[in-house]
Amino acid sequence: MEFYEQVERSIQKKYRKEIWIRFIQSIKEYNLIQEGDHVAVCISGGKDSMCMAKCFQLLARHSEVPFTAEYLVMDPGYNAINRQRILDNADAMQIPIHLFETQIFDIVAEVDTSPCYLCAKMRRGHLYKQAQELGCNKIALAHHFDDAIETVLMSMLYSGELKTMMPKLHSAHFPGMELIRPMYMVREADIIAWRQYNALSFIQCACRFTENCVLGDNGGGSKRQEMKALVKKFRQTSPVIDTNIFRSMHNVNLDAIIGWRQNGKRHSFLDEYGE
Repeated sequence: MEFYEQVERSIQKKYRKEIWIRFIQSIKEYNLIQEGDHVAVCISGGKDSMCMAKCFQLLARHSEVPFTAEYLVMDPGYNAINRQRILDNADAMQIPIHLFETQIFDIVAEVDTSPCYLCAKMRRGHLYKQAQELGCNKIALAHHFDDAIETVLMSMLYSGELKTMMPKLHSAHFPGMELIRPMYMVREADIIAWRQYNALSFIQCACRFTENCVLGDNGGGSKRQEMKALVKKFRQTSPVIDTNIFRSMHNVNLDAIIGWRQNGKRHSFLDEYGE
């Protein structure tokens, strides 16, 4: 058996329940793929996006809903080691990537305030643009279960609002384009287990300012890392807390919400509160 076949088999067999079924469940639950879709599967080079790419390859072969996929890699200014690691992994896993270059890291290096926000925004814009040029109508990002619940906590604790990471979004700046997150129900721990089982080594961070990530160092220091640590403590307290956070995103009781915003307009429970 070739190495790439072993990697694929591990998704469909050993990690069938943890990865494959939850990947399919996310697509069906949120109606992420329709017949005729041309999806740009966006690969950063990390474990999550590489796992997603293999899932998409398997899905394209067996899906009852016909669609096509491109495997898109953007080089925002990687160092030589990170870039080569991505190329080597794509070759070993038989992922036919389209690689294009930008100067995002050079631009962000000159910014003192919120460089991570600017970098993420620019990267997404370039991915949309390149995907459109390839004839795609959707881009797929590899945000997973942990990313989703960390986002909820981060919005509450640091932004003073209840806000989720949506499983799909229409692009505000690229008409006809949509963003989908097919790994939404897949837990990060299961992706890590899959990586270790196959003895795969991915870059963990694309950022030039944390290049030690290629060596397996998480870097740390960010608000998201704080949320990861908080969720870890929750899991030590109770094994159901993370699941309940995720479920709460799908089960908002508007009868017990004081205020909310929709389409830029503020609403209050007092608007319909009987005297």
